[in-house]
Amino acid sequence: QVQLVESGGGLVQAGGSLRLSCAASGSVFSISHTGWYRQAPGKQRELVARIISGGSTNYADSVKGRFTISRDNAQNTVYLQMNSLKPEDTAVYYCNLARGVFWDYWGQGTQVTVSS
Repeated sequence: QVQLVESGGGLVQAGGSLRLSCAASGSVFSISHTGWYRQAPGKQRELVARIISGGSTNYADSVKGRFTISRDNAQNTVYLQMNSLKPEDTAVYYCNLARGVFWDYWGQGTQVTVSS
């Protein structure tokens, strides 16, 4: 069983930065695709950024140029560096670890609040 523990959320002013971390237990991290999703009140969960096991990345259009996803396979950790934060980035951010139909794990979520 894999457990994901997120950290790094909080309250920040618009234009500020935060770095989210997600530490995974277990032995499947290096062969998993990892991603960050977010869900704002009253909205559906959406993909923010994803980095596959080979290292390729993709981002939601709304965060391109501001957010950077990275991973450290030796530490079983995936990061999300968020710069130039906007109030519309306010949401609960979730870490995901998946590999097709084989496994799909989620963290408990961490709140990010950006004040104007």
